[in-house]
Amino acid sequence: MLNISILGSTGSIGTQTLEIVDYYKDEINVVAITGNNNIDLLEEQIEKYNPKVCAVMNEDNYKLLKNRLNSKTKLLCGMEGLKEAASIDEADIVLTAISGMIGLEPTIEAIKNKKKIALANKETLVTGGSIIKKLANKYNVDILPVDSEHSAIFQCLQGYSYNDVKKILLTASGGPFFGKSTEYLENVSVDEALKHPNWSMGKKITVDSSTLMNKGLEMIEAYWLFDVTSRNIEVIIHPESIIHSAVEFKDTSIIAQMGLPDMKLPIQYALFYPERKENNLKSLNLFEIESLNFHKPDTSTFKCLDLAYKAISIGGTMPTVLNAANEIAVEKFLSKKIKFLDIGNYIETLMEQHSPFEVNSLEDILYVKKWTEKKFTELI
Repeated sequence: MLNISILGSTGSIGTQTLEIVDYYKDEINVVAITGNNNIDLLEEQIEKYNPKVCAVMNEDNYKLLKNRLNSKTKLLCGMEGLKEAASIDEADIVLTAISGMIGLEPTIEAIKNKKKIALANKETLVTGGSIIKKLANKYNVDILPVDSEHSAIFQCLQGYSYNDVKKILLTASGGPFFGKSTEYLENVSVDEALKHPNWSMGKKITVDSSTLMNKGLEMIEAYWLFDVTSRNIEVIIHPESIIHSAVEFKDTSIIAQMGLPDMKLPIQYALFYPERKENNLKSLNLFEIESLNFHKPDTSTFKCLDLAYKAISIGGTMPTVLNAANEIAVEKFLSKKIKFLDIGNYIETLMEQHSPFEVNSLEDILYVKKWTEKKFTELI
């Protein structure tokens, strides 16, 4: 029996993970879940899966759920609650699917308690890559990627050494605005930005996909996961989202991982790695594919991708500024306080104002996060 703790059980990745749990109900046991706003769904999950603990980040929602709950599940609150859910003794693996930098601290706690990590929170490595890598090596913890692109790369690398790699080919759908001009993007709406052509995801990651920031964050994540320089990670727009990413080896051979767009496949692969198990997912029918297309990204129109390359090239605390500024900007865009193109403009301004330094501790990251939040407030 595989015991799992799911950080972010009410989100897109969390709910799809629980669908996998339902399919393999005799093989996976849920020992901890966490959420924030959707306490109705959390209550349903507690009743169905009977986890030992459930953590609610928002204190008001914690109180509401506590008053409604009639269960043996231990209810926890805030960051300390998330950390306890991440380090619970019974868990064999911790799936980190919380959106944003909030996932960093509980992931660190899980690693310190020698839990295998199924990583679906890219911000953890974007902001704390150097810390996470050191801790994972120290505690001999495996970090298994859940993002479809990183799972694809990981699968392509099976049986090979990182020294065999010439280049990582990181694919991107292009989002809803692929091929659009800067003029077109001037007045796009929130609803338009949330219409992803291939994937069903949360609002924040969907907006990130529309700006190409999601691919920039994934590039930085790949930098830490696969020990390659940013110069050896090439982003390729692939609108069909059939090839989820590929690896070019030093002999010029390219191995790609293909499949229909379905996040349950990379989630399942991470949970059961290295075993591959039969499932009820739809197979890819190559005869039904009319064509596969590939394009270079337009980094002049979609500057967020270029900013991500600059941030990891500079290193130190600069990726934290990139990520923290993006989180705030996307939130402002979703609440209709800034325009779509303002997202990249604000990030660029804050990166120009920041004097980066080496990250030596979690406190360094949290300090820079607060600095970014303060500076962003001053700009608006």
